[in-house]
Amino acid sequence: MAFNKQSNVYTIIYIVVLVVVVGAALALVAMSLKPLQKANEDADKMRQILASVHIVPGNGEIVADFDRYITSQTVVNYKGEVIGDDAFSVNVAAQSKIADVSKRELPVYICTPEDGSTKYIVPVYGAGLWGPIWGYVAIDSDGSTIYGAYFAHQGETPGLGAEIEKPAFSDQFADKQLFKSDRFMPVAVVKAGQKPAGDEDYVDGVSGGTITSKGVGSMLSNCIAPYEAYLTTLRQK
Repeated sequence: MAFNKQSNVYTIIYIVVLVVVVGAALALVAMSLKPLQKANEDADKMRQILASVHIVPGNGEIVADFDRYITSQTVVNYKGEVIGDDAFSVNVAAQSKIADVSKRELPVYICTPEDGSTKYIVPVYGAGLWGPIWGYVAIDSDGSTIYGAYFAHQGETPGLGAEIEKPAFSDQFADKQLFKSDRFMPVAVVKAGQKPAGDEDYVDGVSGGTITSKGVGSMLSNCIAPYEAYLTTLRQK
């Protein structure tokens, strides 16, 4: 039976078939690209982790350098007990939102740089002014001294809150202490020229990025505080 190509029925059938074909093609392309997208996401995450210990991989060397310098991974609980060994698979964003820290999974990446020292890298995740912020903090084997830090964001204001991703901000964390007089105190982020109420170590917030800076401070407190018991065991070694 021939269809009248000028009829409404023919037009509807044509549109439906076209949508189905195009939709199927797009779905097929999306499925075929998914492994590549996942690989790119993983590589970017590896790059950020290495950035916290001042390691900058060359082109095409991110995965190789990650495997070379990240010598082991572990997952601990708030008591410092090991509960897993695949830190990379832990959803830090979801874990950071669990109010009961006793139920959190806390990833740790153990890094061995060229000098043979040991660094412990912990991820952090929080909220800025316009969206999520996150990063990685590397801690020396004494369990207290910060070796390096890396921060990133999704949509903070360029020139203001977005400055948290610049070395001018993150480099301030080097040599700051998480334990003062045997008391655990995450590093505070304060307005330039001011000091925190307590005697904890602190860094200057981003000029003009007050809310983002406060977000970093809250992120550090929320995400690093649960590691107190684990870091204490490192200090005891």
